[in-house]
Amino acid sequence: MLTSWGKAGLLLGLAFVAVADDVITSDAYFYGDSPAVYPTPEGTGVGDWASAYKKARAFVGKLSDDENVNLTAGVSSKTGCSGYIQAIDRLGFPGICVNDAGNGLRGTDYVNGWASGISVGASWNRDLANDRGTFMGREYRRKGVNMILGPVVGPLGRVALGGRNWEGFSNDPYLSGILVAESVKGLQSQNVATSLKHFIGNEQETNRNPTTDSAGNAIQSVSSNIDDKTIHELYMWPFQDAILAGATNIMCSYNRLNNSYACQNSKALNGLLKTELGFQGYVITDWYAQHAGIAGANAGLDVVMPSSQTWNSNLTTAIANGTLKASRLDDMITRLMATWYYLDQDSAFPNPGVGMPSSASAAHQAIIATSKEAKPLLLQAAVESHVLLKNTENTLPLKSPKLISVFGYDAHGPMSLDLASSFNFGSTQTRSDLYQNGTQWVGGGSGANSPAYLDAPIDAIQRRAYQDGSSVLWDFTSENPSVDYTSDVCLVFINAYATEGYDREALSDSHSDAIVTNVAKNCANTVVVVHNAGIRTVQSWVDHVNVTGIIFAHLPGQDTGRALVEILYGDSNPSGRLPYTVAKNDSDYGSLLEPAQPEGKYEYFPQSDFDEGVYIDYRAFDKEGIEPQYAFGYGLSYTTFDYSNLKVSKKSASPSTYPPKAAILPGGNPHLFDELVTVTAAVKNTGSIDGKEVAQLYIGIPNGPVRQLRGFDKVLIKSGKSTTVTFSLTRRDLSTWDTVAQEWLLQRGAYKVYVGRNSRDLPLEATLTF
Repeated sequence: MLTSWGKAGLLLGLAFVAVADDVITSDAYFYGDSPAVYPTPEGTGVGDWASAYKKARAFVGKLSDDENVNLTAGVSSKTGCSGYIQAIDRLGFPGICVNDAGNGLRGTDYVNGWASGISVGASWNRDLANDRGTFMGREYRRKGVNMILGPVVGPLGRVALGGRNWEGFSNDPYLSGILVAESVKGLQSQNVATSLKHFIGNEQETNRNPTTDSAGNAIQSVSSNIDDKTIHELYMWPFQDAILAGATNIMCSYNRLNNSYACQNSKALNGLLKTELGFQGYVITDWYAQHAGIAGANAGLDVVMPSSQTWNSNLTTAIANGTLKASRLDDMITRLMATWYYLDQDSAFPNPGVGMPSSASAAHQAIIATSKEAKPLLLQAAVESHVLLKNTENTLPLKSPKLISVFGYDAHGPMSLDLASSFNFGSTQTRSDLYQNGTQWVGGGSGANSPAYLDAPIDAIQRRAYQDGSSVLWDFTSENPSVDYTSDVCLVFINAYATEGYDREALSDSHSDAIVTNVAKNCANTVVVVHNAGIRTVQSWVDHVNVTGIIFAHLPGQDTGRALVEILYGDSNPSGRLPYTVAKNDSDYGSLLEPAQPEGKYEYFPQSDFDEGVYIDYRAFDKEGIEPQYAFGYGLSYTTFDYSNLKVSKKSASPSTYPPKAAILPGGNPHLFDELVTVTAAVKNTGSIDGKEVAQLYIGIPNGPVRQLRGFDKVLIKSGKSTTVTFSLTRRDLSTWDTVAQEWLLQRGAYKVYVGRNSRDLPLEATLTF
């Protein structure tokens, strides 16, 4: 039976009985914060899973008790994979290799370094997300990797300084949901499983894992205290889209959720995931995120990584003494094997880890996973990572400059591509907010990989200079460099670094800002390029009269230099848009700037209360009337676009308040995705060159945020031509979560409809009434 977190969406985590100022030393204090939902729903094989479940059940029926238990946890192996589920030779099961990461295969050779999640978010291009997933999937498959540990939609990006925000697509659930769904489709089209992560509420790196203080006292993982309405409308939204698209695995997260560890939270795993969303795959822990034995299995956890210290033979003992039902163990393995069969990995799939380096070097085969066919898409993904934010008097694109001066630590290639050391998220170097080992093309931690090559900005600039007969001067090290007064343009390269394991210290840094201002005071045409792993504020120099251009390049992957030169010289018209809001001041993010810390009576049980509800990023800025530096969805082009002829049509005069009852399929009640409204508008390219525009649809739902993204369409429009963009609105798009009815509610009343360029530039408006 499903239960709700609190009445009317109130935080149960805030309903504690006060305990003076005494420090809490037992988690019994939090008992009941997260509702209990038992038993774990068994996978049924609904939807297109029927055949896979039939095969899986037949396989499980042949297993011995020991074999059954052995499949519930990873084992050490010589495959070189991040994790490995052991083979059962007598049944022809070769095992399963799982491996990082979401922007390219980690820990191996002959693979590409793709644009990161935040760059795909900046592209606002669903076709690109699908194609990128397809080509990445081919690389994983060739290397014998059964499951990619990604994509990432948690963190969603609630905390502006979040260390892993760059791995996800956007802090808007709609944009993130569309792009993750397309990524899943692309990856799994190559028979590679996806492990959607991190479920759920994993919004900071600070205290993500238990630790101890200087006195040896245990400090538990941070608890993300999220109400029922918010978890549905924000944090679960993109997970739902991915499951609807066919995602086969869910990775549970390190944090506690309403004071219950996410990997043993029965409300999240049994209630939300396996009941409400009808998830048919299996749940795997993040590495070392298991904090309970039989309790975790009963709460819906299926497989432990990298191994289990508490399950093993204890599972069979638990069945014997009645604390675990035999059917639960069977379901754990059935879900695992159903995923294997669902993706046809029993047929002509390479041996697990065949192309992964390992300690047994003879076992590593030099399997080349790169391909010529991938190169155009690698470049496109890198190009569309770039967002042009400022372009005074059309300083860009460059027009055959005679002298280009290049400054900043981010312009040159790294001293080493050994990311095992250069992106070691346990080192002191990576705690910094800027990366000075060369240009930043990816963030740090398990999301990093070793690319086939790296084309740094200075290399690409010098190639172009050779073709044009231009001269290039550079200084990568000085904070106050000398500037040749004859420079036609000064390009300043800085970055904003982020890594797994730590949250960022600030949204800007004084060293980088000093380089920009020192160059700008001596160069009348200064263009700043920022490789940013998240939000980067620019208040100290954005309005400088000599800063004529600003580009947020994000993390474009191995073609970072080549892509940038295409943008700088106009070979490609910039079409990226911000997948987040850039504030004028760090303080504008308010309580969502920094991660929660252990303090007060919660010194040993850190609490992060999501009491802002759904009001994060642009929703919060709109609510508080804060003017952003650059709005969510903002980005310039080398051409201009006009909007007109907004039309809104309903498919039903009076749809029901709640969705009609239906059998739950992967993704939930299928009627949530019934199309209720169609919105169209005309977009004209009024400039002199062809370009791509991202037309954006926002809806003002009654009793909610001023506006929420509910549609986008990226279209190529030739100069002087027009096109029609079309948006389809589903029942879920127009609904809010009713915490009492435990249903999506389509309210009666007036809905505002907005179409335009970004969340603050919406020239077309209409009203929709139900």
